Amino acid sequence: MLLGASEGFTEGMVTVPATAADVIDALRAEADPEQAAKIRQRVREGEPVIGVRMGTLFDIAKAARDLPRAELLALIEHDTYEPRLTAFCILDFLARLRLSDAERAELAQLYLDRHDAITTWDMVDRAAPRVLGWALMIGAFDGWDTARGELGILGELAGSTDPLHRRSAITAPLWFIKKGADADVVQGLRVAEMLGDDADPYVRSAVKTYRKHAARRVG
Repeated sequence: MLLGASEGFTEGMVTVPATAADVIDALRAEADPEQAAKIRQRVREGEPVIGVRMGTLFDIAKAARDLPRAELLALIEHDTYEPRLTAFCILDFLARLRLSDAERAELAQLYLDRHDAITTWDMVDRAAPRVLGWALMIGAFDGWDTARGELGILGELAGSTDPLHRRSAITAPLWFIKKGADADVVQGLRVAEMLGDDADPYVRSAVKTYRKHAARRVG
C-alpha cells in the first residue's frame, strides 16, 4: 500500500531512512555553511535552513521514498526548509512509480492538503507536475474534465491569493505537455491566460515557461 509502513534497511553501503528523524539526521550530517548562506537568499525571512546541496538532498529523498505516511507528514510539518523540500521530493519520487489511479489520487490529495507547507517555488516545481498534474491528466483525481472544458482544481489554485498556489496551477500542467493530449495542453494555456499578468514574478516566469513548451505541441 502506498505510504504504508516501512522498516529501515541497508542497501549496499547506503542506510535507508526509516523515520523522519533519520532523514533529518542525514540532512544535518551534510550541513554546509556556504550552502546555508545561498539558501537563505531564497527562503522566507527567519525560516530555518540546514544548508544541504540539492543533489545530496535529492539522494536522501530518493532513499527515503518508502517512509510511512506519518513520518512523511512529520517532514512536511517541520519548520526547517530542507525537511519539507525533502518531503515534496519524496512525493515526486513516489509519483514516478507504477501506481494505480487511486494511489495517484492519494498523492495529489496529500499535495493539496499540505500545500500551505510549501514556502518556496522549488517545492512546487519539484512535485507539482508528476504529483498533481499526472493525477489530473489521467482523470484519477476529481477536478479536471477536458470534455466539459472545466479547469477544476487548477482554476481554484489559479484564483488563490497565495502566489505559490498560483505557481502550482501553471506548473502542474507541464505534465500535460510531456504526456497529455493536445486538449490537455490547451487547458493548461487557459490557466496561463488567467495568470499571464500576475503580480508575482515567480508566477509570471512559470507562465512563460509553460507557454514556451506548449508552443512546441500546439503552436
